[in-house]
Amino acid sequence: MRAVFGLVLLVGFGLAGFAIYMVKDHFGAQQALIDKTNARAAAAVPTVEVYAVNRNIEYGEPLTLEDVIVIKYAKEFLPEGTFMSEDDLFPDGADVARVVTHGMTLHEPVLASKVTEPGQNAGITSSLANGKRAFTINVDATTGVSGFLRPGDRVDVYWTGSIASGGLERQGRQITRLIKSSLELIAVDQSSDKTRNSAEVAKTVTVQVSPQDVASLAQAQSTGNLSLSLVGKNDETIATAIEVDQRSLLGIEDAPIIAEAPLPEPERVCTIRQRRGAEVVETPIPCTN
Repeated sequence: MRAVFGLVLLVGFGLAGFAIYMVKDHFGAQQALIDKTNARAAAAVPTVEVYAVNRNIEYGEPLTLEDVIVIKYAKEFLPEGTFMSEDDLFPDGADVARVVTHGMTLHEPVLASKVTEPGQNAGITSSLANGKRAFTINVDATTGVSGFLRPGDRVDVYWTGSIASGGLERQGRQITRLIKSSLELIAVDQSSDKTRNSAEVAKTVTVQVSPQDVASLAQAQSTGNLSLSLVGKNDETIATAIEVDQRSLLGIEDAPIIAEAPLPEPERVCTIRQRRGAEVVETPIPCTN
């Protein structure tokens, strides 16, 4: 009997020890999981919730509440102009849509620079900077860079025409002169879509310029021909005054102008008239002045 009791006691101690071991191992695993979770949380990048499009949206499409979702975006890399609430994105109510001015892809955050104000159309007025005006220039395949122009590009504008004033050697001579440099295109033909990628020969381009430049370009377009030259995207070169005529193009120098020697003044002859009967006689005398 005592032997049985001792055996039971021994088995009980064994089971108790095993139970303690299992509990300790469980708590150890739990603590390791907690430590791992805390480490991940510490290494995680802080995020914020912003509105993004839930499909690919093209230029000119209306942006409604059904076209957006809320996503998490890394706070450190948050671009300027994002919308974090429905009231910010649709301040006049969800029924007043914005219009997309730059195409957006799925899950791309909605930026203020890519949509119009609520209820506003995607016209060129939304692309004009403060104090700027839109001016349209007529172009063709030659003067319009063969259809490679896109809204957002910058161009130099050259004028070709005849000079109606100046010295005799310049009057009537045809010249080509750079009149405006690095003007930004805000529309090509009737489109201000900066994402268009098809090469089409344009009939008109629209630039944004100051009111003074509008007058200059209007005068230039009515008195001669305007040609455009595409400026590189990262080109910050400031173009200097450029003027070419046929003589400078061909390297022909103007003949020197030889001034004619003045003719000598005729010798002055002073006389007095005296009447002698019916005859009038002229007598030379020294000239006093």
